[in-house]
Amino acid sequence: MSKRSTAFRGWKVVGAGGMMQGLQSALFMHASGSYLVELQREFGWSKTALSGAVAMNRAETALLGPAQGWLLDRFGPRAIARTGAVFMAAGFVFFGQVHSLWQFYAAFMLIAVGSSFCGFVTVTVSIVRWFERLRARALSVGGMGLGIGGMCVPLIVLSFSYFGWRATATVAGVAGAAAAWWLAKYLEGRPEDFGQEIDGGAHVVASGTTVRAEGVSDIHFTAGEALRTRAFWMISLGHMSALFVVGVVMAHLQLFLTAERGYSLQQASFVAASLPFVQLGGMALGGYLGDRINKRLIASVAMCGHAGGLLLLAWSPNVTVVALFVVLHGLAWGARGPLMQALRADYFGSSSFATIMGISSTIVMTGTVLGPLVGGWIADMTGSYVPAFILLSAMTALGMIFFVLAKPPAPPHRDDDSQRGASAPPGVGAALPAASDAARPSRPEMTG
Repeated sequence: MSKRSTAFRGWKVVGAGGMMQGLQSALFMHASGSYLVELQREFGWSKTALSGAVAMNRAETALLGPAQGWLLDRFGPRAIARTGAVFMAAGFVFFGQVHSLWQFYAAFMLIAVGSSFCGFVTVTVSIVRWFERLRARALSVGGMGLGIGGMCVPLIVLSFSYFGWRATATVAGVAGAAAAWWLAKYLEGRPEDFGQEIDGGAHVVASGTTVRAEGVSDIHFTAGEALRTRAFWMISLGHMSALFVVGVVMAHLQLFLTAERGYSLQQASFVAASLPFVQLGGMALGGYLGDRINKRLIASVAMCGHAGGLLLLAWSPNVTVVALFVVLHGLAWGARGPLMQALRADYFGSSSFATIMGISSTIVMTGTVLGPLVGGWIADMTGSYVPAFILLSAMTALGMIFFVLAKPPAPPHRDDDSQRGASAPPGVGAALPAASDAARPSRPEMTG
């Protein structure tokens, strides 16, 4: 049986990537708030000290971004993901043994490297290589792993009760890293390597017409060319603004609910788990609409959802208002999140996407650094999270302006048109309309 006759491999990439993101979400991203509550109870560390570790984790991920992007273009997603799995296992084993603040910070640094290398950026780069017309849908389906993993937080907290947080971190972390190592084998390659077409030859049809997303270009920008466009900076700053809310919620939601609203840790964990449940609905909606209507419009509306949700959480006189926060923030997060990467790939192409995304992360991650730090510091200074939530909500709402301004860039000026992406190998994508088929290099460019 020839490779061409097999099922489209792109959805296997999406499935494996979704499971890897689910592991990262369940074991660390969404579970980190539960671990912070346990650490505060055991050691009495301040909210600023605890959020400092989360901020440092995000800062380290941001600083790794450009290097990770280059490494992905140079060595491929499988090798980078497996390197990350090793770091993640080592980080969780060390985390299970911490007895001082510096050890806690060091463990989080190891986990940060591991979760970055075998998580979101690596998975996104892999998926973008396989999809164009169905890009928003594919990224949304892959991103659903984050939501499903987040729904496992109550199980992590339940494990604390039976085995303790140290044993939970050690065993779950090592098992998750081993699973990520195995799943990484599906991330390698491009459609032409398997004799297949981008999107598996599928089209997006709306009102009887084949549609193509705003800004999709047959030109693949180098990283240097992308940096010289307004669109690169507007998307990055808009994404950063959204992460003010995402960052503070991930780090402080359970601390806020237990310290200021009288919830038990188990009850707070159910609230935390309900967020990714609603997020799944947002991803499904964003994935469907993102391939059909303007992605910038969806992102702008989602920013209002982030900001309004955090204001509701700041007020939250009862469980009904907390539930409204979950719905608004969860839908906004799910619908907007995958579209951030889809926009970048639509505008700048896939050949240098890893490097472009890595550079952008140094800006974007400022949101997840400042969000937790501002939240923890103001809570320590005022005795309440409410002022911090109000401030961060306003900052996120203003970030909507960046998406309004993030219009598709003009093609880069080049003296030699041969710098455009090379044509696809003979036979690959031949059945697709030429006007809809982006020129794709057989290997990533190293320029920029």
